[in-house]
Amino acid sequence: MIDLSKYTKELSKLFSSSENILIICHINPDGDAVGAQLALYHYFKAKGKNVSLLAPNHLQEFLKWLDGADQINVFIKDRKKSRILIDKADLIVMLDFNHPGRLGEAEDSVTASKAKKVVIDHHLDPENFADLIISDPGKCSTSELVHELICEINGEEFMNRSYAEALYVGIITDTGNFEHGAYSSRTFRIVADLLDSGIVKEKIINLIYNNFSSDRIRLQGFALNQRMVVIPEFKTAYIYLSKDDMKAYNHVKGDTEGFVNMPLSIKGINFSALFIEKDNFIKLSFRSKGQFPSNEFASLYFSGGGHLNASGGEYTDTLDNTIAYFLQVLKENVWRFENQI
Repeated sequence: MIDLSKYTKELSKLFSSSENILIICHINPDGDAVGAQLALYHYFKAKGKNVSLLAPNHLQEFLKWLDGADQINVFIKDRKKSRILIDKADLIVMLDFNHPGRLGEAEDSVTASKAKKVVIDHHLDPENFADLIISDPGKCSTSELVHELICEINGEEFMNRSYAEALYVGIITDTGNFEHGAYSSRTFRIVADLLDSGIVKEKIINLIYNNFSSDRIRLQGFALNQRMVVIPEFKTAYIYLSKDDMKAYNHVKGDTEGFVNMPLSIKGINFSALFIEKDNFIKLSFRSKGQFPSNEFASLYFSGGGHLNASGGEYTDTLDNTIAYFLQVLKENVWRFENQI
């Protein structure tokens, strides 16, 4: 855990002196990215600040109910308006990513901007691409970190319903509803405060985890029955889905959310991978139990990274070749992780 107080004076000065603030999340925004973004947005709005929101591409359907989600401009939907927002900003706050490539098509416009730039994130090894970088891998989510910073700047806890719901979504989605991640006793104290503020936990859980189409449920069943491979000798299992597989079940963005976690419920399985075929590459997600460093595996072999038990990467090849490469490096390097796996 870092000492946040050493950042708050400079951060508070940037917040108070800025007339046009733009908050940007990463490409393919997840619950934590959107939760942190909207929480900060609601704080700024409560303080009377002029603030805009930007995402590099579209939000997943299960996040669109959040208050303020309809205010998030999507770069690939309206590039002209998005570039105007970037040009007008005198402060750009970037949330939940640690290198500029996660800005997608917005990267060139943001990096060229003369605005002051702040990064708030909880991933390891951030690149130096902002005037102020606040990175704490000891936090379970960027949402938790945003809340801690706001409390420091505000001098006391800040809370309203929209803010609390956004934070709660960020925390539960980045921990898999507390199944993984760097959550701590402090995390649960924050969650207790959010619940005490009056948010309805059951409503949020249903909107996040029980709000899918019948096609998505059938895709999940197909993935487990036809596309899951278990490798007991390596305490590993993986799921793979081709473009044709997903097309057959009318896949929409977000449908495969959580699939990578499911093999970890198998007795003796400590490492899980999900392979998703895209147009020009294979997207990989990794999850692990205990001390198995899924982020190290992702970084070494799949140009990725993340957290100890939750990470991802990509590989530019066919689906079959990517799986073959995964099995090769798993077999060749299992000794590296044998005490953990």
